[in-house]
Amino acid sequence: MRAVLTLTLVYSCTWLSLVGSTLSKTDIKKPSKSQDTETAVADRPVQERGLVVTDPQWRDIVREERRYCPQAVAKRHFQGAVLGYITPWNSHGYDIAKLFGPKLTSVSPVWLQLRRRGPESFHVTGLHDHDPGWVKAVRKANKKNKILPRLLFDSWSYQDYMSVLDSEDEIEELGREVVEVGKAEKFDGFTLELWSQLGGNKRKELVHLVTHLCEALKAEKLSCVLVIPPAVAPGSGQPGMFGREEFEKLAPVVDAFSLMTYDYSSPSRPGPSAPLPWMRDCVLQLDPQGLWRQKILLGLNLYGLDFSTQGGAEPLLGDRYIELLREIRPKLQWDEQAGEHYFSYKSSNGVKHMVYYPTLKSMQQRVKLATELGAGISMWELGQGLDYFYDLL
Repeated sequence: MRAVLTLTLVYSCTWLSLVGSTLSKTDIKKPSKSQDTETAVADRPVQERGLVVTDPQWRDIVREERRYCPQAVAKRHFQGAVLGYITPWNSHGYDIAKLFGPKLTSVSPVWLQLRRRGPESFHVTGLHDHDPGWVKAVRKANKKNKILPRLLFDSWSYQDYMSVLDSEDEIEELGREVVEVGKAEKFDGFTLELWSQLGGNKRKELVHLVTHLCEALKAEKLSCVLVIPPAVAPGSGQPGMFGREEFEKLAPVVDAFSLMTYDYSSPSRPGPSAPLPWMRDCVLQLDPQGLWRQKILLGLNLYGLDFSTQGGAEPLLGDRYIELLREIRPKLQWDEQAGEHYFSYKSSNGVKHMVYYPTLKSMQQRVKLATELGAGISMWELGQGLDYFYDLL
């Protein structure tokens, strides 16, 4: 999901490097389409076709996963904010953002990096990925959709951070560069990814930096979304790298918080990607009174993980998942507590595997949780999941 800085060894820089960042997933080759997949669109949404169940059959998933309902595209079931990430290495995500544009409120293309070239000198790279034609098509599908490219603070040394955090002139120049790019490229704002790089250190200084940057963007009518790690550390239950104190200080100036409530398990601790109780706790820890929850975007993973007893964990995208279902023909099990489906199999070399991947039921429960909490949704990433998932939004 994110670039890993050598200055820290934290959760987001170890486990996330295996499955990608917000926020970059491994580029897995797409298998050829099988004839047992039904490609014709459906005349009814998945909710009316008996597919949102705790005991799905693998054949139904294989047959139906591309069969979304065109008539349901313009109808939103979920009323909160919906942010969808797309990446340059997954072309299907670009198509999804256009096709299901009415279901979204903002799209964050993973295009940009902010680099520090020297004292009070900053440069935004990655603009070659900016596709104005695609942006126009996304806005045509939903004129209210905001284009908020992710801006990753990339290749920063520890000294770079210290130099910027300790200098108002540096912060001022950084803000000026970001605002100029946003206006020149006609973006609607940015999704900022910088918090986890310092491993939970310098929080007060980071709050000051983010506050200044968001205020500079808002002064030019540009939006500011901040990517934040989970408020409860996966597995340990200890406080995470971003807590209530930082949230309450930033909530008045940040337009939305993209909360990374996924990657709960790891190769050394196989299991669900995002247990429902943990997701709920992460939101409640930040905002127990519900004063700003509409700004919290509950993170939903559209990818899965294939754990092996040899200690590995392969990121699993939609096409590979469907390929596995055809090969293994498994019986899917429902983890009631986590609210996720999984199945087990043994590979040809005798290695045991356990696979967790989103299903209609697990997605529905997470959309329901966001509704109950009064929160929004952020999805990593469009194009990694199954097309019929979007009937639920």
